[in-house]
Amino acid sequence: MHAFIAPRPTAPSLAVLCAALLVAACAPMGARYSQEQLPNAVQVPAGHQVAMQTVGVGKIAYECKAKKDMTGHEWAFVGPDAALNDRNGMQVGTYAGPPATWSSLDGSAVTATQVAVAPAGAGNIPYQLVKANPAMGSGAMQGVSYIQRVATRGGVAPGSPCGMDTVGARLWVPYQADYIFWKAA
Repeated sequence: MHAFIAPRPTAPSLAVLCAALLVAACAPMGARYSQEQLPNAVQVPAGHQVAMQTVGVGKIAYECKAKKDMTGHEWAFVGPDAALNDRNGMQVGTYAGPPATWSSLDGSAVTATQVAVAPAGAGNIPYQLVKANPAMGSGAMQGVSYIQRVATRGGVAPGSPCGMDTVGARLWVPYQADYIFWKAA
């Protein structure tokens, strides 16, 4: 009779180690971010560095309302509802509003005040620079000073009619944008 001695489960197998090394080697490296190609109005001032890069994927709500000057009706921006993903596609937070709030899955969150916008091409919401208010909670949003919205796709007001018969109607428009979070250097 032969005795069978099973290997001890304390050490990972060679196959598992090789697979882990292969995944690590193929994972994209953190892309170095440059704002050189952006309009000056939405560039973050000197003395700040990128703390986090995310891709917001979601939708923006618009509501049919009377124009402020009472000359007709228009689709008015209501707010976003988006997942914030890291460059590998893993969700790291959310962006929702009103008020516009960027939240990390670690529980920290930040609101901000718009500094500037710049055109981002037909059919795309504009680039945007906002100055962050002090963060709520501790975590990834702690110390964020500016947030840039760049690489925008979609998200503009609906092209469908907005008039007396549609006042109060809400439509959601899909969009995507990169959100770059900056902290003081």
